[in-house]
Amino acid sequence: MVYPVIAEEFRNHQLENIHLGLICIVNENKEVIYQKGDVSQPIFYRSAMKPIQAIPVFTTNIMNQYHLTGEEAALFIASQRGEEYHEEALNRVSEKLDISEEDLVCASSYPLNEVPKMDYILANKPKRKMMHNCAGKHLGFIGYAKMKGLSQEGYERPDHPLQKEILHDLSGLSEVPINEIISGTDGCGVPVHAVPLKNMAISYLKFVRPELIEDQNVRDAVIHIGEIMNDYPEIIASHDFICSVLLKDKNIIAKGGAQGVYCLALREEKISIALKILSGTELLWPLIVAEILKKLNYQNEDTIHKLLQLKSNIILSDDGNVVGETKIYL
Repeated sequence: MVYPVIAEEFRNHQLENIHLGLICIVNENKEVIYQKGDVSQPIFYRSAMKPIQAIPVFTTNIMNQYHLTGEEAALFIASQRGEEYHEEALNRVSEKLDISEEDLVCASSYPLNEVPKMDYILANKPKRKMMHNCAGKHLGFIGYAKMKGLSQEGYERPDHPLQKEILHDLSGLSEVPINEIISGTDGCGVPVHAVPLKNMAISYLKFVRPELIEDQNVRDAVIHIGEIMNDYPEIIASHDFICSVLLKDKNIIAKGGAQGVYCLALREEKISIALKILSGTELLWPLIVAEILKKLNYQNEDTIHKLLQLKSNIILSDDGNVVGETKIYL
């Protein structure tokens, strides 16, 4: 299969890096209105699946029963990056739900962001499971098991009722039959799934067009998840990160995943976008998403401006001199 070039990086006018990729944009009728490459290619969601993985816990009354704030519940959807405000919120959720850190199957980690990571190392603090990028999702998984009276043991296994429920919800949102969904294991140890890129875009479309969801409980959960994401963008990722920039725009639902996957949907325009950078880089996300929004004549220019503040198409040396450029091809 031939994959199209999505970006090229030049240093002193000399080609240095080529990035291949796939893009799919669907309208409110689930029709493809733009594509780059074969949008029938199955792609693993990675952490872009977290809003879908959070649906079961948001169908419960967990927030009221355990007196969780919106900020704390946002961790169930988050790829938190280890800032102090993340750690404090994670500790509160663990205490309120009476979940031991050792019950999480994800590995012990240092914070992802550089400042808190250095603070940990300089203070001789050990790695923590609670600092894993997916710790909040795992707390949500165990919380769901507690709410439903299910065994917490093996919550990460594909045959656990929770994981079956997630797969069912994914099938409904993506409109891919369960037997056609490709499954694997994510970095944090739980199942992760792949669907065609077009269907990935369709699944995110449902977050801005929830009326397309037949199941009322799932529809209500999806609406609540979208509200939480927009209300607590820095919990979903962290400050100065693409997800936070996009989610501060109340018109957008967005979530990235490892290895270059990014999904977003626009409420007013009723369109959804899924993309995959095949080199796996996340560094080009702001540039590519900004170019897509420009192509769509997106009205909120401030959002595009903030994306380009995160990542310019100008390549600088460490001392700030211009040494190259990045070109995006849509």
